[in-house]
Amino acid sequence: MAYECGLSVPESEVSKVPIKFYLTAILFILFDIEVIFMYPWALVLRQLGMFGFIQMLSFVLVLTVGLVYVWKKGVLNWND
Repeated sequence: MAYECGLSVPESEVSKVPIKFYLTAILFILFDIEVIFMYPWALVLRQLGMFGFIQMLSFVLVLTVGLVYVWKKGVLNWND
């Protein structure tokens, strides 16, 4: 019975969800964790000096290479 939103419920209880939704969620979590690591680094950047800056630059570079790879594979393309 339709209630709350007024849409009827599909007849089968099992619905297929495209894999792109899951891949996008995993990528979101990956890059969200990147930001979580950047906050403590930003607080102690002056104490770490150039060494800390280069370490974070390499961390961001590795994640950027991963993002470019995923982009080239077409994972982020929703029109397929």
